[in-house]
Amino acid sequence: MQSPLQGVKVLDLTHALAGPFCSTMLADFGADVIKLEPPGAGDIARGWGAVLPGGETSYFATLHRNKRGIVVDLKHPKGKELFFRLVERCDVVLENYRVGALKRLGLDYETARKRNPGIIYCSISGFGQDGPYRDRAALDLILQAESGMISVTGEPGTTGTRAGVSIADLTAGMYCAFGVLLALRVKERTGEGQYVDISMLEGQLALLGTSIANYFANGEIPKPMGTAYPVVVPYQTFHTKTRDLALAIAGEKLWRKFCPTIGRPELADDPRYRTTTDRMKNRDTLIPTLQQVFLTRTYEEWEPLLLENDIPVGAINNLAQVIEHPQVKARHSLIELEHPRVGKVRAVGSPVRLSRTPAQVRSPAPVHGQHTHEVLRDVLGLTAEEIAALDTAGVIGTVSS
Repeated sequence: MQSPLQGVKVLDLTHALAGPFCSTMLADFGADVIKLEPPGAGDIARGWGAVLPGGETSYFATLHRNKRGIVVDLKHPKGKELFFRLVERCDVVLENYRVGALKRLGLDYETARKRNPGIIYCSISGFGQDGPYRDRAALDLILQAESGMISVTGEPGTTGTRAGVSIADLTAGMYCAFGVLLALRVKERTGEGQYVDISMLEGQLALLGTSIANYFANGEIPKPMGTAYPVVVPYQTFHTKTRDLALAIAGEKLWRKFCPTIGRPELADDPRYRTTTDRMKNRDTLIPTLQQVFLTRTYEEWEPLLLENDIPVGAINNLAQVIEHPQVKARHSLIELEHPRVGKVRAVGSPVRLSRTPAQVRSPAPVHGQHTHEVLRDVLGLTAEEIAALDTAGVIGTVSS
């Protein structure tokens, strides 16, 4: 079977995380992603993360699998022409420059579509392509703050904290991949491309949708609740004699099964805790009671008891424990790449499982400029002499340069 996106060609101008995360999702399922980097240091993310052998970094080496890397100076007139010649042969362009940056270079969507009316041109930005904040520089932390995500994350009594991963970047990347697939579907039917405008701010608003709905309903501004959840109780972590335990009791049927399981059957019919609404109102007395119960045993004692009674329970694992997790191993969730400079690199594989056309790991992250000659030759049909002239003029870059 062909990969789902086999035959789709993507020109990827993105850097850092949001855009590259999107293009990796597409590449894993067969898209031919041509990662275009500027001369010099290239993608800023080449300098992020632990340094691996050969000077590559863990951040870049694990994020850019299945892509071909080229170096083109988009400020050079001949570099701009190479861009448009690639646009003519591609289905998708991805970019996450500051709003207006590519327009100032004459490389914007309106100009690109004149060369290829079927081009799908995707821009990821912090706040979107219009509005009063459109020109603001936007990194993940800024969008977590502006969107309200920080305000609902962290321990009670604090002003909030950043999520432990770059959730605004990652969400934008996923929504961009979704937008690309929708636009490709339209192109299949009409032959026409379109512009895709992805805002990191709106990606966070989408994740906060239920919290915003609750605010609209009751006017109460959500605050950090630690591991607890505002509309389901108990739904949080508890201390035991050993490890902390994560517990999720969603609904009355589960509540009535849970209470006798922990040796407190009377709680099920206590009028303060009978329904989810009751438990929400009386969280302040219920949670300390449950905490005292859980402190009577170790996690190793609680886990089998709760699981035997179909009570949702989990351990709080650190990443070293997750890597050795039996489910992670059974599902082969981690993959191994053979990098030309680094050697073997372990990474997280695609979380999307298709039974007939699964994700594939075809190649490791490219060395800066690794495929410049190959792409210009195979995609644009340039001769060795033409490529050498561009190299001499400083329009392109290769591994050797």
